[in-house]
Amino acid sequence: MSDSEDEGPPQLSSYALAALQEFYAEQQQHHSDLRGDDKIACVSAPSVYQKLRERHRDDVSVCIFEYDRRFAVYGEDFVYYDYKSPVDLPERIATHSFDIVVADPPYLSEECLRKMSETIKLLTRGKILLCTGAVMEEAAAKLLGVKMCKFIPEHTRTLGNEFRCFVNYDSELDRDLSVQLPGQEGPK
Repeated sequence: MSDSEDEGPPQLSSYALAALQEFYAEQQQHHSDLRGDDKIACVSAPSVYQKLRERHRDDVSVCIFEYDRRFAVYGEDFVYYDYKSPVDLPERIATHSFDIVVADPPYLSEECLRKMSETIKLLTRGKILLCTGAVMEEAAAKLLGVKMCKFIPEHTRTLGNEFRCFVNYDSELDRDLSVQLPGQEGPK
């Protein structure tokens, strides 16, 4: 969590919500190829977890891997996670058991990303959606094989660094997004 924990629950911007909706659309399209429930791991991404939980879809199972123990209110969905101990996970978490891992490293440092990458590789069956600063592009590509998407998320809070999405699979996030999303204002 950030230094501003008292500011209330984190909120998804319209861009992040659009990315989440795009993920759902892809999952529905490919659902016939999947066996059982879709499984999503949100690693240090509590706002994504909360939005997924709000949607409460029966065909989606979501776990939150988070340092902040306040998220323990989510019961079995909560997994205590400290990026400094990247492979220290409970036995109930099977290796490569998540269809997609959505991760948002808490710090813009190569050390943090390197350690979190160990966790991501341990959890994922293949798909990775990484949300971090654009300055981490080279390290993200090297560590996780992800590429920066054309999609540029916006935050409700002002960030000091340009925030970007990175993926290792074919995604709508990497297409021309000149089409205006619902609720967005056009260019002025």
